[in-house]
Amino acid sequence: MEKSNNTVAHQEKVEELESPLELLIKNLPKERNFDGKTIYFYRGFWCPEMAIRGMIAFGKHFQAQDTDLILTSNPKSGTTWLKALMFTIVTRTRYPLTENPVLFTNPHMLVPSFEYNLYNPSLYVEGNRDPRILSTHAPYDVLPTSIKDSKCRIVYICRNPLDQFMSNWHFFAKLPSETHSSIDETFNRFCSGIVFFGPFWDHILGYWKASQEKPDKVLFLKYEDLKEDIVFHTKLLAEFLGFPFSVEEERHGVVEEVSRLCSFENLKDLDINKGPILPGRDKSDFFRKAKVGDWSNYLTPSMVEQMKKLIQEKIEGSGLTFKFS
Repeated sequence: MEKSNNTVAHQEKVEELESPLELLIKNLPKERNFDGKTIYFYRGFWCPEMAIRGMIAFGKHFQAQDTDLILTSNPKSGTTWLKALMFTIVTRTRYPLTENPVLFTNPHMLVPSFEYNLYNPSLYVEGNRDPRILSTHAPYDVLPTSIKDSKCRIVYICRNPLDQFMSNWHFFAKLPSETHSSIDETFNRFCSGIVFFGPFWDHILGYWKASQEKPDKVLFLKYEDLKEDIVFHTKLLAEFLGFPFSVEEERHGVVEEVSRLCSFENLKDLDINKGPILPGRDKSDFFRKAKVGDWSNYLTPSMVEQMKKLIQEKIEGSGLTFKFS
């Protein structure tokens, strides 16, 4: 009994020394992601271990400015591509296109993430100058009130879940680990919602509904639409951000120049987007294929049927549709 009491007393002493943040995280429900890393269930979604502290701090402390431009997305939905495109659109009069920083700086450094950069002491980078262009994978319901109540603008990039799943799979399969799940197990976890920033359907629907209710506040873009007509959507994006192309710019082909500069193929070939970015992670991992319908090369017919049935159940009545090829 004495030993047990000593153990309890020791545990209480340890908890006294732990910060409220660490105690909060310690008591969150947790699972293993398919790469073997811990994910925590926080405010209705699954947050990766390396982002949980930054996400909590972001929610509590971020104060939005009316001029802020916020890029939001599910992981592996075109985030890197949109970071480059948004930055280039906003800064095109600040720098000649042939000298734009997107040519010499990785997009993730130009448009920092709240949870991974701004509120992560080990990966801290300064936000860019006004207007600030910032990003997050946080679901809409988790965004700080200051973002929702301010006049800042939110851009959401959505990808069809079959391609998003495969892009996730390839992204994490490259990491050195002995605990990677099989593609079948990973697929089942994805469909159950236990995945980084998932469930994916809640993430997508949150921003979709916000874009329907506040179209001047939230722009909902589809990855497949951008692939089909990047020039049209570059112009649309510029207008939404408050940096529309002038008649003269359109006449001189600036919309097309920006679209080419920020094309997936061009970004992938830039030296700055090659080489190590984190231990076990290369910058080129953020530029794989960008192919619509690549899921058909990997998923079995039963997997496809299961996913499409799930998607239909989750988005029924919302008015949202996906392009799978």
